Amino acid sequence: MTEFFAMGGHAVFVWSAWGLTALGVAALVAMTLIRRRLARDLFAWLQRMDAEAGRARETAAEDAP
Repeated sequence: MTEFFAMGGHAVFVWSAWGLTALGVAALVAMTLIRRRLARDLFAWLQRMDAEAGRARETAAEDAP
């Protein structure tokens, strides 16, 4: 088992490559989740703004002579 982890003398390269790859994948997952939440929040805000604008238009139409 020790030979497997030593990787024939290339362990430093192999395990650092695995570690950096895992770090990169974790960063991509985190960034995707953060951007998903931001997009969802932006969409909800835009829907609220559209609903408020619709109510303002209805009020203005009712007040028109």
